[in-house]
Amino acid sequence: MSDTLPDRLSVNPNSPYYDEAVLARGVGIRFKGVEKTNVEEYCVSEGWVRLSAGKTLDRAGNPMTVKLKGPVEPYFREVPGEA
Repeated sequence: MSDTLPDRLSVNPNSPYYDEAVLARGVGIRFKGVEKTNVEEYCVSEGWVRLSAGKTLDRAGNPMTVKLKGPVEPYFREVPGEA
């Protein structure tokens, strides 16, 4: 597997941008230089992230999201024991 992340990635299995193999490696997101842990989806080329808005759900049972624009920096998290 390569060490490059896709331009767009989603954690929702119903999304066409969902990639289980990449998510299993552990992906971290820096948005505007700040580590974000509630990212549902991101796009580097378009410069946006979708963040879950607390514990609220929509009528289909999916988390409510907020789309924010700015510089997005995805990276693979270091797994303890590897290096």
